Amino acid sequence: MAEGNIIARVLASPLEVDASAWNALLARHPHATPFMRHEYLAALHTSESAVPRTGWTPRFMTLWEGQDQHAVLVAACPLYLKSHSYGEYVFDWSWASAYEQHGVPYYPKAVVAVPFTPVPGSRLLARDETTRQLLVQALRRWCEDEGLSSLHMLFASDDDVLASARQGLMLRHTVQFHWQNAAPTLPASRGSQPSEGALAALGRPDDGPGLAFESFDHFLASLSQDKRKKIRQERRRVADAGVTFRWALGADISTSDWDFFYRCYERTYLEHGNPPYLTQAFFQQMADRMPGHWLLFIAEREGRSIASSLIAIDDDPTCTSAIHPAKNPPRAAYGRYWGALERVDCLHFEACYYQPLQWCIAQGVQRFEGGAQGEHKMARALLPVQATSTHWLAHPAFADAVERFLQREGAGVEDYLDHLQARSPFRAT
Repeated sequence: MAEGNIIARVLASPLEVDASAWNALLARHPHATPFMRHEYLAALHTSESAVPRTGWTPRFMTLWEGQDQHAVLVAACPLYLKSHSYGEYVFDWSWASAYEQHGVPYYPKAVVAVPFTPVPGSRLLARDETTRQLLVQALRRWCEDEGLSSLHMLFASDDDVLASARQGLMLRHTVQFHWQNAAPTLPASRGSQPSEGALAALGRPDDGPGLAFESFDHFLASLSQDKRKKIRQERRRVADAGVTFRWALGADISTSDWDFFYRCYERTYLEHGNPPYLTQAFFQQMADRMPGHWLLFIAEREGRSIASSLIAIDDDPTCTSAIHPAKNPPRAAYGRYWGALERVDCLHFEACYYQPLQWCIAQGVQRFEGGAQGEHKMARALLPVQATSTHWLAHPAFADAVERFLQREGAGVEDYLDHLQARSPFRAT
């Protein structure tokens, strides 16, 4: 595809994209996350985690301006051909089933996403809005040329959602639960298919300055009495069981700590009857190439390690923080993986919520994202936030049916958000 002097190229591996050019595009976006860094996506590929054998065939879409060796990367996105719907966290199994029942192939489909990572953020890396629009057009055109059933962009940023809607993609909303380092109000619910004006207002809670919590006790004091009592009881059970925690950040996470974490992570998946999505080689590459983005909590009892939780953090090397002298605090922390070798009542809540939240408060981190789904997180003061994916289906009849489904589902999501608003864990003020 060519548009003026812009040329589209589809690449068979993230390794075919220059890392510095990719990361430079990412740095232009306000909703950039560590998971869209070239190092992260390359590690998914080279560690054999997201590869054709596991159902993720890379086809990275890139737009270039100029000719030959003088061409400049002006837009790009991670694109995969999928032979199943595992590891996406936006569930379209019913769509695939409907296709199958009518004898129409649903797989392979095209997915713009970070594999196994339900974290909202920028997906369409673009120099400006014009190139972002061209990138969506190139994606649709390529899917049509390849005869694919559909295109799905998962956990997109506001800019990505707006560009997709302008190109006729359908919107699908889900609910996640995020914690803010202040006592926030619940966001207003939104309709299932907003107008373009409303699309411009789609956003997660503001990351700007606010009255941050001074301590974990200060945070607890902002909660209603029943929620405050529940959290204290859960923490007491873990402490009474003789469990203590230590944490390590970045290069301070030792090789033995990483090895212990993987034992816990692998055990959790195997106990649920599935092999882990991510290989040990992936985490080894994270330790080598992105150490500053990882925070590890390890639970110990009677001198032995029994559980761990791994948190990702924003770590912009241009700013400074209390953890790294002369730096500003990371904007966000992301709950990612956990596992335990011994069972202790309420250990999961302590390892995955209370320890990370206590750390975020101490370090001045603005936001903690708890991951996909999990209404139980609201009792721990993680509030509902709308996340959006965008979809295009090639078959007109199926596209019409899915659009009607999304309108009904969107109304349900809006009602669900209204229901959650009445259940704020914070004290009335």
